[in-house]
Amino acid sequence: MNRPKIAQISKTVRNFLFSSTNKEFLIFLFFLALSGVFWLIMTLNETYERELFVPVRMMNVPKNIVMTGDLDDSVRVVVRDKGFTLLAYETSHRLRPIYINFSTYANRNAGHGFVPPTDIQKLITQQLYGSSKITSVKTDGLQFYFNFGRSKRVPVRLSGRIKPGDSYYLAHATFSPDSVTVYASRSELDKISVAYTDFLEIKNFQDTVVTRVTLRRIRGVKFVPSEVRVTLYPEILTEESLEVPISAVNVPAGKVLRMFPSRVKVNFVVGASLFRSINPTDFRVVVDYRDIIENPSDKCTLYLRAFPHGVTKPRLDITEVDYLVEQQ
Repeated sequence: MNRPKIAQISKTVRNFLFSSTNKEFLIFLFFLALSGVFWLIMTLNETYERELFVPVRMMNVPKNIVMTGDLDDSVRVVVRDKGFTLLAYETSHRLRPIYINFSTYANRNAGHGFVPPTDIQKLITQQLYGSSKITSVKTDGLQFYFNFGRSKRVPVRLSGRIKPGDSYYLAHATFSPDSVTVYASRSELDKISVAYTDFLEIKNFQDTVVTRVTLRRIRGVKFVPSEVRVTLYPEILTEESLEVPISAVNVPAGKVLRMFPSRVKVNFVVGASLFRSINPTDFRVVVDYRDIIENPSDKCTLYLRAFPHGVTKPRLDITEVDYLVEQQ
C-alpha cells in the first residue's frame, strides 16, 4: 500500500474520531469508565462473606501404614472481610493446602483418625490476613482409616441391571482383573468375601460391551485396584427341543408304572452355544403315582421337575400320557 493511500486512510479515521459528535461520545465513554471504576472501588471496600475451598493433605504417614480411607481433599469455609481481601483469596495462591499430621490424630489401636473442626479452623486461620474472620467451617470433622498392611484377595462380582436386546441374553461377564486386594481392619476383612462393582445399568445391546467401572466403596476399606474392566458377552437365543425320558415317583414296592409313550418332547429357549452342552438327562419329567391313586383317570399328568441352568421358558409338548400299573 502506497504512502498517499495510508495518509488518506489515517486522515479519514482522525476526522471520524475527532469530529464534534464523536468527541462527545468519547468523553461520555471516559466518564462512564471512570464512574465504573469508582463504583467497583466502593463495592470492593464493603464487607462480605464468601465461601472458599481449602485443599487438605496428609503428612508424615509411616511407610508401614496403608491408608484405607483417605481424608476429604478439601474443606469449605465461610470467610468475612472486605471485598478486596476476598478477591485476593480467590485470585491468588494465598490459601495453600493445610497439612494434617498423621501421628497427631491417628489412633493406632483403632485404625482410625479424626480431625475436629476446631483444629481445621486453626490451621486455616494461620493463612488468613489479620482482618479476615472465619464465620463457619462446613464440616463435622475429617475422618481417615488405615491399617498396617493387613489384606486379602477377593473375587469381583457385578452389581447392576444388565439386559441385552430382544432375542439375546447375557452369556457371561468377565472382569480384568477378576480379583482385587482389599485392605481393611481385621473385623472388616472377615466380613468381606467379594468386591462388588458400583451399580451398572446397560440395556438393549447385541454386541460385546467393554466398559470400566469402579468398585463399590466401603468406609474404612481400600480396594486395589479400585476400578476394573468389565466385558459383557451377549448371545442370541434360540428355541430348541429334546426328547426326555419320563420317570415315575412314589411308586410302592412290588408295582411298576409304565407310561406310553415313555418319552416326551420338552421345548425351551436357550443360548445357541449353550445348547450343545445340554443333554436330555439334564431335564427331569415325572409321573406321580399318588396322583393316579387320588385322581383315577385313563391318563396321568406329567410334571417338569428340573431343567438345566441357562434354559428359559421350558414347556412340555404334551401334559398327559397313557399309563399301565403292573404288579411284580
